[in-house]
Amino acid sequence: MAMDLLALLLFIGTIILAFVRKVNVGIVALAVGTACVRIFGVTDKQLIGAISSSMFCTLVGITLLFAVIKSTGALDLLAKKIVAATGHRVWLLPIAIYVAGFIVAGVGPGAVPALAIIPALGVTTALQVGYNPLMLALIGECGLIAGRMTGVTPEAAIITNAAAGAGISNVMPTILVCQTLATFFFSIVIYVFFKGYTVREPIHSFAQVKIPPFNKTQLISLSGIVLMLILMIGFHVNIGLAAFVSAAVLVLCGVAQDGECLKNVPWGTIIMVLGVGALLSVVDKVGGIKVMSNAISSVMNSTTAVPLMGISAGLLGLVSSALGVVYPTMMPMCPDIAAQVGGVEPVALMAAVGVGGSLAGISPMSTGGALILAAMGTNIENFNSTKQTKVFAELLMLAGIALLIIAVVSGLTFNGIAEIVYHP
Repeated sequence: MAMDLLALLLFIGTIILAFVRKVNVGIVALAVGTACVRIFGVTDKQLIGAISSSMFCTLVGITLLFAVIKSTGALDLLAKKIVAATGHRVWLLPIAIYVAGFIVAGVGPGAVPALAIIPALGVTTALQVGYNPLMLALIGECGLIAGRMTGVTPEAAIITNAAAGAGISNVMPTILVCQTLATFFFSIVIYVFFKGYTVREPIHSFAQVKIPPFNKTQLISLSGIVLMLILMIGFHVNIGLAAFVSAAVLVLCGVAQDGECLKNVPWGTIIMVLGVGALLSVVDKVGGIKVMSNAISSVMNSTTAVPLMGISAGLLGLVSSALGVVYPTMMPMCPDIAAQVGGVEPVALMAAVGVGGSLAGISPMSTGGALILAAMGTNIENFNSTKQTKVFAELLMLAGIALLIIAVVSGLTFNGIAEIVYHP
């Protein structure tokens, strides 16, 4: 058996073993990774280096900040106010969280700052209503994935520059329409998957209850989110570092005790994400990921080019950042592929890369899924190893469903949308 295929099979086997045995998959992944080092000739240093310090900083920083905010009761109170505003119309909440995600990302910051806010808000709101927390967090992420393509975001700048290099302009309206269509459809799938339609009344009704205003401490804690956004957008500070700064300011202001908040950081979830990511990096070095990509690209023609481009971007987005890896890598390829294949709009290929790289990011091995896990670990009591593994598996399965949706929606609609919307 070829080493690249063996590496891929070992990775899949690791996920299955951890799920069956109900243990933290990150621990198992690091153990298997250590064995893989010996099998494939990779060094221990490379394995250790694959434990993402950036992801560690992001996860710990954000979860610590929201642990501080949660300790004041501010997030729970905010969720209560949102639920009260909808009254008994609980069906409005998934729509509201989608729109909130779209707006937070779309007004300029892009997906990364929104990822620090929307999953936590989705989880806390769901707990007040009786929805599955994962459902609302995912629908919120769908909203911000669409909103990241408004044309004024960092994502839009990267995509516009890539298109301009190939002599293509005015691509963002087309990509925004395609991204919104795909995420809206996926949101419906998520709603049905988690049987959101069975929730007809909130488990906690606040419509007839006088909800107190935010107190001083709670307002100060919420200002930590504002400070984080200012540091990120105004001063281009890394999201994890910005969250650490905000958390430090809140602790120094006496909002919460750092020791208690550190206890509420979901360390098990962080080990899970980092361990799996490290193993996957080894698998990628050996060529395991390329095996899947090559299989897809080998059957590309004018009919299959758009969906296969979306799937390829999705496979990369399962384990990496859309903004930092997928878009810069794959967007510049689209005009050349369109020219080689023929009969396909290059903007349709770019839209497929956009939605594929983003939507597959709900994978627990990518930033979007990792932050959902972190939000659940911070806000759900007794989020033990069994629950972590269950949510990890659900996110992985839904990322697979997302790949299927990317293929279907992009293949059926993106070329047509590009022909209608795209005007150079």
